[in-house]
Amino acid sequence: MLQPRTICATAVLLGATLVTAAVPAVAAPATAPAAATVCPTGWGSADKTATAATSESVRNVRTGRHECYDRMVVDVPGAARGDLGYSVRYVDRLHQDGSGRHIPVSGGAVLEVRVTAPAYDPETGAATYPARAGRVLPGVDLTGYRTFRDARFAGSFEGDTQLGLGVRARLPFRVQQLDGRLVIDVAHNWTGAAAR
Repeated sequence: MLQPRTICATAVLLGATLVTAAVPAVAAPATAPAAATVCPTGWGSADKTATAATSESVRNVRTGRHECYDRMVVDVPGAARGDLGYSVRYVDRLHQDGSGRHIPVSGGAVLEVRVTAPAYDPETGAATYPARAGRVLPGVDLTGYRTFRDARFAGSFEGDTQLGLGVRARLPFRVQQLDGRLVIDVAHNWTGAAAR
């Protein structure tokens, strides 16, 4: 016959075993290898254009860094998507409309960005974007960008605004028309692999 003391000790040990079995072992969480980001590369580097025009004015140009590309946005508030015409193409040298003056742009390749919107008020001629020909775009700092190297204002002539975008090399790019803005993305490479 079992003594009450033995029964009690057995019950305590049995209870401790059950509690231990019920609590899962804590291990370091398993981390699955991160899926490699596949970046788009089918944009190509050929000229891209859209025929349209707006009397709305360029108000700002800004840039941003993304995992697969660097982005430039030309803000034209009030312009509908279909009214934002453009011509974006690689050029050997950037020449200012009207004067033909060479605007130096740093980088391994130069994208000429033309937006069919003035950087001034068509009625008064007053500037709506505070840039100066040949100078770096106001408020644009390209420090730390993988693809962009330089961004210059060439001028605004006869309703078109002309910019020079210096990039690391001749890389694939795309242009998107959105309400109130034109977006230019330049890929970091041709392979479609994101940087680590």
